[in-house]
Amino acid sequence: MTFADLGGCMTPAVGEQLAVATGLPRNLEAAITRYGSGSFKAPVATVLDPNGKLTTTLTYGKLLSRSYKIAHALLTKQFSKNGDTSLKSGDRVALVYPNNDPINFLCAYYGCLQAGIVPVPIEVPITRRDAGSLQIGFLLGSCCVQVALTSEACLKGLPKNTSGEVIQFKGWPRLQWFVTEHLTRTPKDWSPTPRLNDDTPAYIEYSTDRDGSVMGVTITRAAMLSHCRTLTMACSYTEGENMVCVLDFKREVGLWHSVLTSVLNGMHVIYIPYALMKVNPASWMQMITKYKASVAVVKSRDLHWGLLATKDHKEINLGSLRMLLVADGANPWSLSSCDQFLTVFQSKGLRPDAICPCASSSEVLTVSVRRPGRAGANSTGRGVLSMQGLSYGVVRVDQENSLTSLTLQDCGQVMPGCVIVVVKMEGPAYLCKTDEVGEICVNSGPTGTFYWGLQGLSNTTFKVQPLGADGQVIGDSEYTRSGLLGFLGPGGMVFVCGSRDGLMTVTGRKHNADDIIATVLAVEPMKFIYRGRIAVFSIRVLRDERICVIAEQRPDCSEEESFQWMSRVLQAVDSIHQVGIFCLALVPSNYLPKTPLGGIHLSETKRKFLEGTLHPANVLMCPHTCVTNLPKPREIHSATDCVSDVGPASVIVGNLVQGNRLASAQGRDMGFAREEENEESRKNQFLTELLRWRATQTADHNLFTLLNSKGSVAKVLSCSELHKKAERIGNLLSEKGRINTGDHVALIFPPGLDLICAFYGCLYVGAVPVTIRPPHPQNLQTTLPTVRMIVDVSKSVLILSTQVVIKLLRSKEACSVIEIKSWPLILDTDDMPKKKLPNSYRAPTPEMLAYLDFSVSTTGMLAGIKMSHAAVTDLCRSMKLACELYPCRHIALCLDPYCGLGFALWCLIGIYSGHHSILIPPSEVEVNPALWLTAVSHYKVRDTFCSYGVMELCTKGLGS
Repeated sequence: MTFADLGGCMTPAVGEQLAVATGLPRNLEAAITRYGSGSFKAPVATVLDPNGKLTTTLTYGKLLSRSYKIAHALLTKQFSKNGDTSLKSGDRVALVYPNNDPINFLCAYYGCLQAGIVPVPIEVPITRRDAGSLQIGFLLGSCCVQVALTSEACLKGLPKNTSGEVIQFKGWPRLQWFVTEHLTRTPKDWSPTPRLNDDTPAYIEYSTDRDGSVMGVTITRAAMLSHCRTLTMACSYTEGENMVCVLDFKREVGLWHSVLTSVLNGMHVIYIPYALMKVNPASWMQMITKYKASVAVVKSRDLHWGLLATKDHKEINLGSLRMLLVADGANPWSLSSCDQFLTVFQSKGLRPDAICPCASSSEVLTVSVRRPGRAGANSTGRGVLSMQGLSYGVVRVDQENSLTSLTLQDCGQVMPGCVIVVVKMEGPAYLCKTDEVGEICVNSGPTGTFYWGLQGLSNTTFKVQPLGADGQVIGDSEYTRSGLLGFLGPGGMVFVCGSRDGLMTVTGRKHNADDIIATVLAVEPMKFIYRGRIAVFSIRVLRDERICVIAEQRPDCSEEESFQWMSRVLQAVDSIHQVGIFCLALVPSNYLPKTPLGGIHLSETKRKFLEGTLHPANVLMCPHTCVTNLPKPREIHSATDCVSDVGPASVIVGNLVQGNRLASAQGRDMGFAREEENEESRKNQFLTELLRWRATQTADHNLFTLLNSKGSVAKVLSCSELHKKAERIGNLLSEKGRINTGDHVALIFPPGLDLICAFYGCLYVGAVPVTIRPPHPQNLQTTLPTVRMIVDVSKSVLILSTQVVIKLLRSKEACSVIEIKSWPLILDTDDMPKKKLPNSYRAPTPEMLAYLDFSVSTTGMLAGIKMSHAAVTDLCRSMKLACELYPCRHIALCLDPYCGLGFALWCLIGIYSGHHSILIPPSEVEVNPALWLTAVSHYKVRDTFCSYGVMELCTKGLGS
């Protein structure tokens, strides 16, 4: 398949004409009557128990008699003690059956249909405050549901109050619970109500939007029957076929195929409960083999689990399978599951043309399905699309195996009797161009009619009239929004690349939550993520959406491993989607709110996150990579800058009218602080001058104390000692390095006093220092290239280091990674001339470059910041004021001194303020976890600065 013809204005895609097979029952009630009397011993449903053994089989004869009993009971029984609750045709009832009981559900569903009562299938409530319980209660209340049908076993398992009655669930109306088993015989002269109008509701299926609100999609009798006929034609269903169903039979694809269309065609369905799939993921394939099933209805998750159950593969034969319906064929991870499953099971009889992905939603029912057994042109298709293009809402072909590409498989062709258009995602419903991504809308008989009780929302969803490029309505037909985002390919082929509920618009670009999940799962998921349980959503911060990823981590995963994994996730999402993650949080396994079927309850997770009640185990916040639209302080404009003199009050009123809030953040003004400083300090605009002044005025004042792992003092450095050593290093650079003013010099030192001396030695001769973390001796393969990259990017002409580090750079292991001859000139600070520096350099202006600050971000990006002498002085002055730093103060530093705040605290601010810095290299804390806190206590330190890693080392080490 190609996308060569993309770009023109789209035309609606029309499905083939719906042809109703001769001999098909005229409706579902007629089907039950026909098969229940003519083939009464034929099985309609078989259920496996959680151990994989066949438990119960329901015949068509039993389905007919039991549905009649339930219909009779519903229309004649008084449901409350005082007799004020009775049902009549058109009333709504809740169907509350667990996922391992399709037989009772089938009987209850068809009992409602026979009685003309509207079933509202919902999930079994577990506790009074289930996630999403309030919204389900709202649906039941708006549908005026007073009676809930259930089974004996389910009723017994529901939570009860002290008097033995089912508790009142949060937000639910008061319900009368009715067990649909063991009912009395129907009187011989009783028959169901006369056939109802086709426009009356047949059933209500619940649908959940992105904020957790539950709507009841109303399906009429005409739409239900038309949908069954459409599926019969598209899937070529025939009487007596065996179908294996792994899906939830109460809604969507599971309901449409295994409860409705299967009965219309007199088929036999074998149901596999979710609990059994957890224990035996190959059970559905074993049932295909045992029953020679021709149809299986599954999700891509079931294909993946089936692949992993390798020990059960030898007995499996899928030769009988003509259709493997993949219900979530629209998901980005569906393609790889389908491909891998075919690769493994083709040798077991699986035909390539049997794999049939489909696309669907509760509002439009089935959008499209790939036809089983169809070969030739336009039977299947896939496209390798640019993720960047999709984020801008356009379809662009990318190279195969590209990291930034998304490979999509088709979700089949337009359904018979249906018309599909794709409209713009935002604003009026203009038709998209053929290379644009939009929302898929369907016009056909089998779609929902409205959301029960929600007229306004129903009109915007079920009564869409697409507009042409000229702004005119393209026809009289009304379309229904599917909630699916995609485009149309050749031959009426449907491609889906997201959903409206999963769409996140960040800085004008659109990202699909499922695509982000797929990327996160690709970063070694088995090691860290518990059963692939990930929630992705966006929150609004500073007028834009920000992406949050919440994942359950495996119980055996350490904190250090988790943070390494999280850093890799940030890099992967940044490089593949070109978007930053605002917050990445890990929670313990089985911790996130669950849906009744065990999935993640997304809206409840988001609510807990926003309320601060999620309590994650590990959090990585990256606002600096995401929030790029920070407000700027308001500028004062003169009258000449604008047409008229607009005052501050006018600005505020104007912004209020526009709905904008003025937002800015500004620290305290430092101007007055300069007046408080003494004469000498005002003269010294450069740290080098300030160091010389301190070396003469307070020569013996200790600026730095370096501690070793035992807590003992390893070295002390006074003002004069630092000045003298810096002069000697300056001499070394001038004499041996032949350094010129403005040359960049790489300083590769472990955390300590040598780094500080080397830094000021560079400044004394006008060189620009670049501090670089030394390579790790145990991990030269990955750390040495980073060192080399910073040396190259900074254009350093010389390397200054200690004997130990130089020896490591020249070692055999290091040379196998980077050849020693390829490095610039390397000088050893342990071998220095003792001569005094003849001339000290003073920059002509404070705006001259002082040093380069290089850092590697969490996304793996190398960033270099140029720091001028003026910026250094302002930073030091600001820190001095903020932290109240004076020569008599002691501060403890336990963080890496190579970039950012760590470097400024270690090397700069102490010279400016003259306080005493107690230096604790983080590597020493690895040896002695108590070192940092002991030093803080011993020196009676008021302020201490440490990194997250040090905090973790301390708490972990001391905790054990």
